[in-house]
Formats: sequence, C-alpha cells, structure tokens
Amino acid sequence: MRFLIPLVLAVAVIAAAFHFAKPLPGTNFDESFLPKASSVKYIAAGNDATVAGLFWIKGLTELGESYLTGKEYAYLSHVANLCTELDSLFFTPYYFVGSITPTDTRDTSDFVVMRRALKNFPGEWRLAVGYALRLSNGPFPNKREAADVMRPYFDSPDTTIPEHIRLMYRSFELDAEQTETALEMVLNDVVQPRFKKFRTSFYNKTFRVLGYRGVGVTTGADSTKYNEVKKTIDLFAEGKIPAPYAFHHLLALKKVVAPKVEETVADTVAATADTSEKTSD
Repeated sequence: MRFLIPLVLAVAVIAAAFHFAKPLPGTNFDESFLPKASSVKYIAAGNDATVAGLFWIKGLTELGESYLTGKEYAYLSHVANLCTELDSLFFTPYYFVGSITPTDTRDTSDFVVMRRALKNFPGEWRLAVGYALRLSNGPFPNKREAADVMRPYFDSPDTTIPEHIRLMYRSFELDAEQTETALEMVLNDVVQPRFKKFRTSFYNKTFRVLGYRGVGVTTGADSTKYNEVKKTIDLFAEGKIPAPYAFHHLLALKKVVAPKVEETVADTVAATADTSEKTSD
C-alpha cells in the first residue's frame, strides 16, 4: 500500500508533464512534448528513476508505432536525454540510442546522451564504439576525437573486447592523416612489440589508407594489390626489407582515382576557352 501512493503520483507527474510541456521546434509529433528535467525533478518527489522509466516506455511505444505506421520518429534521443538526466545510471537508453542511431544522421542530439553514457559507464566498450562511429561519420566528422574515445580500450583488462575493437583507435588516427603520414604510422606500429599480434589488422588498415575498400580481399581486381600489401608488410616485419623500401613500395600501390566525367568536361571547356582567348589576342 505504501508504494501505491508514489506510483500514482509518478503517473500523475507524467500526465501533467506531457499536457503542459512546450513542444520542440519544428515538430508535429506528440512525442516532441517533453518537459525539462529540472521541472520533473521538482515534482517527482524523489521518484526520479520511476519517472525516467515511464518516459522511456512512452518513447519506445512511439518508436514502435512509427515502425508500424511508416511515420518518421526522430525524438528517441531527446527522450533518452531526459531519462538519463533524471537517472544517470539508467543504462538501457544509453545502449539503445548508441545501437540504433544511424552513424551518418545529421541530428546530433544523441551526442549529449552518449557523452553522459561514457562518463557513467566508462568500462562499457560497446557504448564507446557507437559514439566513436558517430563522431567519425557524423555531419562534422572528427576522427581524432573518435580515436580519443576508443584509445583507453586498447590495453583494457576486459577480456570480452575483440582485438579489432582494441585497435580501432588507431584506425581513426590513420584516417585523420594524409597517406604518407598514415603509411609511416603503420610501419612504425608494425615493428612495435605491443602491436605484434595485430599484424593482420595492419594489412587491412594499410589497404584502406591506400584508397581501397574491403577487408581481406582475395578475389577481384584489387586482390593483387591486397596480396602485395600483405607481402610487403610481412617482409618488413621480419626485417627482410628496409623501412624506406617498404614505405615507397606501399606508396606506389596507392589507388589512382579517375576524375569524374563532369570534372573532365569542365576542364576541357576551360582549356578551350583559354585557347580561344589567346588566339583572339
């Protein structure tokens, strides 16, 4: 009986909050009516975790309905932000937002949620991966910050972290550099004892640095290049070829990207116009 009154009060708080709250800008969806966490805390009477749970259930309900109706639902991050402001140790919203948010979406409302997630659950590498990918592929890509997010997991004692996740920070660092600098970084890493067991990862990283796509390419036009990259790194790691040779040989394998047709036509037109002007002069 003593728990019934707080529960009824919490339900009343939710109802009042949704009724009186101001809508977010530019939205026509009911779920956009969210109160400020400070206002909810004031009237929640210490039941912050319970109220957060009710808001989260409401958000998931709206998300499920959007799947059924085909209507856009873009406010889960806003709901998660409110829930985790009320209860910063509410793990489910963090995990959910980090898992389902498209890595290239232009809405960055999930960033504040994921920063709070890493602050309260620093050992949860899955949360870090989701946030790092968003930083790397979001509307304003930041490879260096993504690397900073993932770097602590390289030598983490957590045995559940896969090897490619441990080395993910290095991928972001390499992507932030020019080809020559990235190649130099790879070759330096190959000979370091702490990276010894990650040699296979360096095949793929070098392949990507050189402008190719795919992992462990064994067929197709790029397979010869991939095998050459693998052979060069193996020979260098075993001390059979010097660093300058390995560097220049790998650099020579860089993929040549043909100019777009539009660019070629534009260059031709510009050159023709320039020739015409000189002739007329």
